[in-house]
Amino acid sequence: MATPTTTPADAPGRRTGLREKNKMRTRKAIRDAAMTLFAEQGYTQTTVEQIAREAEVSHTTFFRYFASKEQVVISDDLEEARDAAIAAIPPGLGHFDLLRRMVTDLFGIGTSDEWANNSARMHLIQSEPVLRTAYQIESDRAISEATDFFADYTGVPADDFRLRVFIAAAGGMMFHFAKGNDEPVDDDLLATLLRAIDLLERGLPLKGES
Repeated sequence: MATPTTTPADAPGRRTGLREKNKMRTRKAIRDAAMTLFAEQGYTQTTVEQIAREAEVSHTTFFRYFASKEQVVISDDLEEARDAAIAAIPPGLGHFDLLRRMVTDLFGIGTSDEWANNSARMHLIQSEPVLRTAYQIESDRAISEATDFFADYTGVPADDFRLRVFIAAAGGMMFHFAKGNDEPVDDDLLATLLRAIDLLERGLPLKGES
């Protein structure tokens, strides 16, 4: 099972086969080629054909690994690790402790991954409108999945107004602190997010201890 500081391929007890290693190398080659071309001639001007040629793969191979040029940048290959982390959460946590556990574990998975926490990647997402839109769509999907998970975990219907407000408040808070950040994230951001969760749990006091 993957831990918050490992990717699925590095998970204890799991050996990466040759075929999987080759797939990982090909995906990395395509990403490296794409980022080189984006830096040299711009994102919009770079075509899939150019990326495939730079990576020394066929046009067909490119689409076997990525559905689009946008997905070369947006995708991060960490879904299996995230699913494992979510599955490892013990039952019985209150909704704020559950939120802290999810934020801490998923933050650890993202920050420990070289591609997910790549500053050039994040700068590109922030600077290109089409990538910002695609990233927002992915974020909205993640929020929807989080709502379903919280509903299943707590036994509260997914369309319950209180649950929807809780998810909206938590998601909005995290988006506020993360948006515009095109540098590798670190423990300072995690500390800020956990501090914000504490404030949410205390009812957002505007005076007194922060």
